[in-house]
Amino acid sequence: MAALPVPQGRGRRAVLGSLALAAVGGPIAVAAARANAGTTTPLAAKAPKLVWSPNPLTDGLNAFEGIEDDRANSEPGVKHIYVKNGVYHWDMHRKQRDTSKDRQRNEVKGMRSGNTVLTMGKGETWRFTYDLFIPSTLHGTSHFTHIFQLKRPGPGTGPLVTMSLRRNGSQEQLALRAFASGGDIGATALSPLRDHWVGVDMTFLIGDKGSAHFVLTDGGRTVVDGTRNNIDIWLGDRIRPKWGIYRSVQSTASDIIDCSMEIRNFKAYLG
Repeated sequence: MAALPVPQGRGRRAVLGSLALAAVGGPIAVAAARANAGTTTPLAAKAPKLVWSPNPLTDGLNAFEGIEDDRANSEPGVKHIYVKNGVYHWDMHRKQRDTSKDRQRNEVKGMRSGNTVLTMGKGETWRFTYDLFIPSTLHGTSHFTHIFQLKRPGPGTGPLVTMSLRRNGSQEQLALRAFASGGDIGATALSPLRDHWVGVDMTFLIGDKGSAHFVLTDGGRTVVDGTRNNIDIWLGDRIRPKWGIYRSVQSTASDIIDCSMEIRNFKAYLG
């Protein structure tokens, strides 16, 4: 991924050392001394730092900045986001409606490590990895179905990047989309991914001209490896990830059925 340029080229020590060896008639000892004078060992590139790795059994939903579970209380007393069998689990029922009646939403938002809310700032590079389970009941739809979003917090802000389940006729796809800029970062057929765990690996450079790299693996086989540069991943303030099921109910009724989704092994790296 070309998100962050890595300094290239030979260090001053190497250049001076080469000149010393090439010099004719120059004392080798003097040349070596000059080559070593005032130089420092180049710093190795810093590895990304693991900053978030929640344990569902001990952290529970406190791993997230906030929970949006049936905001309109369309199913009173029913929890739709919880830990099940040691993994994070989302339910969505056909009857649910969000505060806007044309859609449904059960999502978690943001990341929390202990008492600290982790924020995504401009110019930062963030990598997310996790395992995703999509059952056969969670369909691609002709209107939007998002299972991941990058957004600026606050009402009225549209998504900047989405992982969407979409339908074109009988063809269903999973796609990571540069939503604000238009177009896909990577996409693949949805049907082969269902009813088993697949690996998600996404890296984002946050900015007005940001970039994204998306790798999806299935049983150790890479099925998507896509990159997009110069895409909009910034609206000011900060950026926050969201996971869950957020979908329009204006799609075909046969696609808006009771469904669920699961995620395990959440990890986020910064740098």
